[in-house]
Amino acid sequence: MECSWKTVFVLVCASLGIQYTAIRSLKGSTCSGMSHAHRELLNQEQIHDRKHILIFATTRSGSSFMGQLFNQHPGIFYLFEPLYHVQQVFTNASGRIRNALDRRALLGAHRDLLSNLYDCDLNFLENYMKPMPKDHETTMFFRRGASNALCEPPVCASYWDSREVEEHLCARKCKSLNLTLASQACQKRSHVAIKTVRIPEIKDLRLLTEDPRLNLKIIHLVRDPRGILTSRMGTFTDHFRSWKIWNATGRKPHSVDLSQITMTCKDLSNSAETGLSRPAWLKGKYMLVRYEDLAREPFKKAKEIYNFIGLDIDSNVKKWLLHNTNGSSTATGNYKYTTTRNSTATAERWRLNLSFDIVQMVQNLCNDTLTQLGYRQVDSVKELRNVSYSLVESRTFVPFL
Repeated sequence: MECSWKTVFVLVCASLGIQYTAIRSLKGSTCSGMSHAHRELLNQEQIHDRKHILIFATTRSGSSFMGQLFNQHPGIFYLFEPLYHVQQVFTNASGRIRNALDRRALLGAHRDLLSNLYDCDLNFLENYMKPMPKDHETTMFFRRGASNALCEPPVCASYWDSREVEEHLCARKCKSLNLTLASQACQKRSHVAIKTVRIPEIKDLRLLTEDPRLNLKIIHLVRDPRGILTSRMGTFTDHFRSWKIWNATGRKPHSVDLSQITMTCKDLSNSAETGLSRPAWLKGKYMLVRYEDLAREPFKKAKEIYNFIGLDIDSNVKKWLLHNTNGSSTATGNYKYTTTRNSTATAERWRLNLSFDIVQMVQNLCNDTLTQLGYRQVDSVKELRNVSYSLVESRTFVPFL
């Protein structure tokens, strides 16, 4: 499709602006409260022991559940979607420009931010916060309550006297977040784990995997695209309104945007192909995990994941798994990002909610992806609704060690 010269000009200018922001933020990192020399010394002391973990996933693939496996470990400093702040910098741009640029032009800023966060420099985030934090304090930290370390002393003085952090209470009781205190709390933990759904493909992480300081471990979480679509329809109503109408009425609206699922399948397939081909730059750094396997055998998969990253699974993690894989499927307050549910039942529940017409459409669009990742296709409504027969093939994905 051809673009007018005006459109091209605007896109180029926006791209340059993003690059400038990334460069500016790198230069501005010296205001973080931690000197460059101090960070380098810290890096040298911890280079042999510190593990950096990246949960690489797509939206609504079970990544919140996966993230909590690391959040519950007392030695791991966990952050939920910090790259959200980079994206928010450009929300004033038009939707068309933002959609065209997000997938690739923001990668430099994303990688810079990840690198600094793995160095425990949370002050680096100030470059991407609106309004700019005053005296390194902010109330705008995205999903602060999803990170136990940000809801406990000394980062939060007024909280926590219960046995388990509750996200919706953390932000209210802890109030503003001091990013310098958060950085210090990060430094006291032996490992850092970050979850992101904002990087398109595994190959976009190559520069980070080749950084010898990071010792990066990538957990590539995948899920059946049919389940992903069903979850998105239930969570992001405005963006998937046409899909919901189709699902409810059986009539496909002209406005249905098929790219919403085709791009997801393309990213899943490309990333899995890269990881499973075992390139040298991923050696010892890559593990593919299907959400359905984690949901069906949470203790077994959690142990495998911890073995891959080289840590012992903590008793807190085991307690959390016991509670959150046998809980009610209805969360208090209907919170859309809850992890408290019967995980085994949740894994294929989409089969009871998605119409056969839509299932067929996804199967046609994502045929190669389904085959690659070991998901069976259905040929009838009866087969779709028969949840006693799993659509998840028995498949072993061995970590690349």
